[in-house]
This record gives sequence, structure tokens and C-alpha cells, in this order.
Amino acid sequence: MGNNVVQTVLRYLARKLSSPSQGGRRRGLAVVLPLLLLPGLWGCDDDPFKIRWQADPDTVRLYALSRPELNLYSAFDFVRRVPIRIEAPSTAGDWDLAVDTREGDLVLLPPGALGVDSRARIAVMAGMTFDEVTRAPSDSTAYVSDEPVPFTFGNTYVIRTRQEAGSFGRRCVYYGKLEPVAKDAELGSATFVYDVSPVCNSRKLLPPKD
Repeated sequence: MGNNVVQTVLRYLARKLSSPSQGGRRRGLAVVLPLLLLPGLWGCDDDPFKIRWQADPDTVRLYALSRPELNLYSAFDFVRRVPIRIEAPSTAGDWDLAVDTREGDLVLLPPGALGVDSRARIAVMAGMTFDEVTRAPSDSTAYVSDEPVPFTFGNTYVIRTRQEAGSFGRRCVYYGKLEPVAKDAELGSATFVYDVSPVCNSRKLLPPKD
């Protein structure tokens, strides 16, 4: 039913928009646009707001904040999937975790661990591989907000990002995951594979099957 109705509405809209009179075009939009928002108009497979995304894992290397160089990437923005330079430990900005060393080993730092006000969090999925983690924890106590998290092989980490403005006035956080693939505590470098869901506030870490 959804496809037939949509096709009828679109044909009606096309006729009205091709009308030589501005009044006809305005009336066509006034009638059709509210119809397009009706929940029953679209079939289950025709949801215009459904985000169809594909898994796109990538790898990034970050360097510890304790290193003296100022031009190194020490943090990561999971929303835009880009590394970030942090000029000072207390610098606020668009990032969701940083890397540093503690007691001779590498750690992940949520912004709160550096005194930055943020909704970004880290959850440790101990003993789980990257592919095994398909959903972010719903229990808020599973997330670390203001303490260093050891960067350890054999674990996968779920990331909840900072809050961002989404579509339709929503406030969104996004969920992603990362798994260590290399680290050098002496050099102060951490390499991990990661992926992020682009769906606002969704804990699902795998794309929809359809």
C-alpha cells in the first residue's frame, strides 16, 4: 500500500509544481507536504528517516599527551572520524578520548579525566573482540567518565561520544567501538581499529541488515 500511495502523491505533486500559476504550486505543496509526514503513508521498508549505513572500520594512531611535541595527534573525534591535536591537557574541544601514559603504560582518557565537561564515556568490553561487540551497554555504570582506562590488548572499548546537535532539533550522542592493534608505551603511541554508528542515540554497533 505504501508504494502505491507514495507514487500517487508524487505524481500529484509533479503536476502541481509544473502548474504555470504560483497559486497552484503553493496549493500542491500545502496538500502534499503534510501527507508525506503521515506515519501510515510510508511502508515499513520506505522510512525516509531511516539511516542505512555500512560498516566502515578504519585505523588511527594517536600519541600520548605526555610527549613534548605540540604537533602530534593525541585525541580523536569519533563523530567526524578525525584525530585532534590538544595543545593543553585542559583544552576543551570536539574530541571524545585522548591517549596518555600512566605508570609506564598507555591509557585512554575520556574528557572528564582532564577536567573537561563532556558526555563522552568509555566502556571496557573485557575479553571481547571487535566483531563480537555488536551493541553498546545500556547500563550507565558500565561507562567511565573521569578516570584513565588502561589500553589493553584482548579488550574492545565502546565509546559514547560528546553530545552534538542532530537533525530535527535533537541532541545526539553516537556510539562506536575500538580495539587495540599496536602500542608502544616507551614511544607513547597507540594504534586502534574503530568504527562508529552514524545513528543518533542508537546503541546498535552494526548496520541494519536490509
